[in-house]
Amino acid sequence: MARPTAVFFDVDFTLIHPGPRFQGTGYEATCARYGVTVDPARFDAAVTGAAPLLDSADQVYDAGLFVAFTSRIIQGMGGVGAGVEAAAREIYDDWAEHRHFSLYDDVPGALRRLHRDGIRLGLISNSHRCLASFESHFALDGLIAVTVSSSEHGFMKPHPRIFQVALDRMQVRAEEAVMVGDSVAHDVAGARLVGMRAILLARGGAPAPAGAEVDVIRSLDELTALLDREPVTPAARRRDGRRGRAGAHERRSGRRRPGC
Repeated sequence: MARPTAVFFDVDFTLIHPGPRFQGTGYEATCARYGVTVDPARFDAAVTGAAPLLDSADQVYDAGLFVAFTSRIIQGMGGVGAGVEAAAREIYDDWAEHRHFSLYDDVPGALRRLHRDGIRLGLISNSHRCLASFESHFALDGLIAVTVSSSEHGFMKPHPRIFQVALDRMQVRAEEAVMVGDSVAHDVAGARLVGMRAILLARGGAPAPAGAEVDVIRSLDELTALLDREPVTPAARRRDGRRGRAGAHERRSGRRRPGC
């Protein structure tokens, strides 16, 4: 198969990760300013419990949805009272600041290799952070050709329109592009809705979701080699499964298919 001419990336937890501001101790410090007491040890569980709130039925970007999500995290950490929403809004506002985030170590080298190979790069994010200044802040000048954020566009991943807008701005067809992200529900599913190949980035040894039927990498250092290989798709997985079952039958029966 031909190499893609464009690769799009999710941003948060794909290219960058949050610093202490958005960990348990950061939440604790913010909440204290509003008279809210929380237990930072409960942060991870609280995030997991709040996550379903972000599965917006209409997939329209709404700042209030993210404030409610952050409020739910605070409540999951034991926070109560009138200060919860005010603390959540401050945390939401700070999520827009690049200075609270860091690049993963593999990002600069991977993006530069792709760029040297003539592949155009883009960003598709559900964040309200300014993507126009992303490459300059993180010293990636000249590497990013197209950026689309849901706060600017209106729809959130996995809505197909945000992916189509990115393709249109890059002036490539869906079959010429790849989406790389850390979410099956948002990045993989959304890309496939418009016919793009999708690659799941599962950092930190996270297990790939069962039944995801998608190419999985653990680091962006694996991406360049993977682009030259046939993608995993549900159709391909079913086809391979049928071949496997046929081969097993032939081995049991002592017969082989012609040419095998």
